[in-house]
Amino acid sequence: MILHKVKVYPSKIHLAKKNQLAWKIAEIASDNAKLNTEAIEMVINRIIDNASVAIASLNRKPVISSREMALKHSRKNGATLFGINSKLKFDCEWAAWSNGTAVRELDFHDTFLAADYSHPGDNIPPLISVAQQNKKSGLDLLRGIITAYEVQVNLVKGICLHKHKVDHIAHLGPSVAAGIGSMLRLNTETIYQAIQQALHTTISTRQSRKGEISSWKAYAPAHAGKLAIEAVDRVMRGEGAPSPIYEGEDSVIARILDGKKALYKVPLPKKNESKKAILETYTKEYSAEYQSQALIDLAKKLKKKVKNLNQIKKNRYLYKSSYTLCNWYWCK
Repeated sequence: MILHKVKVYPSKIHLAKKNQLAWKIAEIASDNAKLNTEAIEMVINRIIDNASVAIASLNRKPVISSREMALKHSRKNGATLFGINSKLKFDCEWAAWSNGTAVRELDFHDTFLAADYSHPGDNIPPLISVAQQNKKSGLDLLRGIITAYEVQVNLVKGICLHKHKVDHIAHLGPSVAAGIGSMLRLNTETIYQAIQQALHTTISTRQSRKGEISSWKAYAPAHAGKLAIEAVDRVMRGEGAPSPIYEGEDSVIARILDGKKALYKVPLPKKNESKKAILETYTKEYSAEYQSQALIDLAKKLKKKVKNLNQIKKNRYLYKSSYTLCNWYWCK
C-alpha cells in the first residue's frame, strides 16, 4: 500500500495528472492486478447479501416508487430489476436506481467505518446493471466490484466527510465510476475523468439523515450510482470533467471539506497489487446502524431480565441507550 498525500494547489501551479488523487485511483482501476481469492469469495457473499436485503424491502414504498420509475425505461438488452420478471430489461442507470434503493432501504447491507461512514455494498447494484447491459462476464464483474470496494474503503480511511456534514455518498460516486471503468477495462484517462465527474455531481449534505428524515435516505446511494454510470457514459464519448477535482483551488477539498490548508492521507494499493479492502468490510445482524448492533444485543438481554422497564432506577444512565432501543425497537 502507498499512503498518498492530498492537498490543495492554487491554479497558478499546474498539478500534473500523475500527482492527482483521481489519477492515482484511475491507475489502480485500470491495472491488471491479480484478483485475490478471498476477495472473490467475499464478493460472492456480498452479492447474495445485497439480493437478500433487497428482496426483504420489495414491498416498502420507496422501493415501489423507484421500481415504478424504472419501469418507464425499458430496453431490449438492458438490465433486470428486483421484483420484476427477469426476462424484462431496462436501462442500466434506471436499474441501478431501483435496485440500489431496494438494497439500501432497510439499512441492512454491509458497512465500513473509519474516518467516515460507508456502505460499500451500494457499489454492487450499479455495477451489476452495467455488466448485464454490456454482457460482461462474471470475471469482469468480480474485478469491477473488487475495485469499487477498494476505492471506497480507502477514501473512507483517508477523507472525513461527516466532519463537514457532507453525505457519505461523495465517496460512492468515485468508487462506482472506478469500478465500472475496471469492469469495462477502460483506459486510465477515461476512468480519471469519470471519477472526477462522479465526485463533482454527488456532493450533498447530511441533512438527508437529520431532522425530518425522508425516503431520500434510501434513494441517495442509488442516485450516486446512477450519476456515476452517466459520468462514465459521458466521458466514454470523449467529454472531460472539472479537474483537479480533489486538489483544485475551488475543488471539493478547498471549498467543502478541510479547506485550502488541508492535508489528507489516502492509502491505495500499488499498481498491480491485489486489492483486498473488501475483506475489511462487515455485515449486520440487525436492520440498524452498525454502531447500534451491540446495543441491540444488550437491549434483548435486558428485555429477558427486566420485565418492567420502569423498574430501572439506579445507574439509569448506564442503561439509557439500551432502554431507548428496547422501547423503540423491540418492546413496542
